[in-house]
Amino acid sequence: MSAKGARAKSTGAARQQGPEPAMTKSKKAPHLAAVEAADDSAPLSPPAKGTQHTIAELERYATLLRIDCVRMLAVAKSGHLDSSLSAADVVAALYYRVLRHDRDRPRWPGRDRFVLSKGHAAPIQYAALARHGYFPHEDLMGLRKLDAHLQGHPDMTRTPGIEVSTGSLGQGLSMSLGIALGLRLDRIDDAHVFALMSDGDCQEGQTWEGAMAAAHFRVSNLTAIIDYNHLQTDGTTEEVMDIKDVRKKFDAFEWDAVEIDGHDMGAVVEALEWSRTRERPAAIVCQTRKGSGVSLMEDQFGFHGKPPTPEQAEQALTELEQKLAGQDAELERSR
Repeated sequence: MSAKGARAKSTGAARQQGPEPAMTKSKKAPHLAAVEAADDSAPLSPPAKGTQHTIAELERYATLLRIDCVRMLAVAKSGHLDSSLSAADVVAALYYRVLRHDRDRPRWPGRDRFVLSKGHAAPIQYAALARHGYFPHEDLMGLRKLDAHLQGHPDMTRTPGIEVSTGSLGQGLSMSLGIALGLRLDRIDDAHVFALMSDGDCQEGQTWEGAMAAAHFRVSNLTAIIDYNHLQTDGTTEEVMDIKDVRKKFDAFEWDAVEIDGHDMGAVVEALEWSRTRERPAAIVCQTRKGSGVSLMEDQFGFHGKPPTPEQAEQALTELEQKLAGQDAELERSR
């Protein structure tokens, strides 16, 4: 499949909650036990199908998520901003168009599952969850603070919408495979599992054990998305441990694989929707730029795990807010 091929029809759009949910006051989101208790009393019917956002609207949402990430990291003074920015377009496409999910029932059995294998990029998922109303938007400013529920890596026991606690690279694909097989055993046929991985994940042997098992069991409800941004803590991926042509590797493991520009929203949506139609596990290798959307960080070594300085945050927010204003104006003209 080419990035410019015919667009596949989506098999299930996300329930849309709107980009600006009501801001309620809370110090932390409820513990997982409270979330599950609420789910127990909820009907099992699927959520209403939401509006299918246009590519231009999805690009605007990606900008909003990037703004949230910069603000979070500027306040927290720690974390992984550039790794979150490189995944912003994929996460926006997932949460605003592709995933079937329900903020009122985070544990609804028929939901799609999203596993952030590159758990250090938690801010980008937190931003998407907050803008969909899983918890108050103001909670984002508690990132990495003591007694806050938004930890440096996702915590499934404290944050609604988090499927798996992640962070140690290389484990996410195997966990996603286990979830996909569990859905098969439970005969939940419509639910799909999307695992967002880093190039660092692809340097770990467990990833390829999972890839081998997924093909062996012909797990068709699993999509691996590789955020291939080519930069790590100690240098380029090619210098640290060259993983070379990742698409060909997944091909060799008998997956249906495609390689795209991970910042081309049209190609991202097309590939994600295509992946739901396969009879084998699917892999989407996204060529991305670390720090995408913020010129001072984009494709630059040295920002991994380092928050922006106040001056850098101000520059980044100015740049992103100008882009958002332009996107708003363009959308208004198109109406």
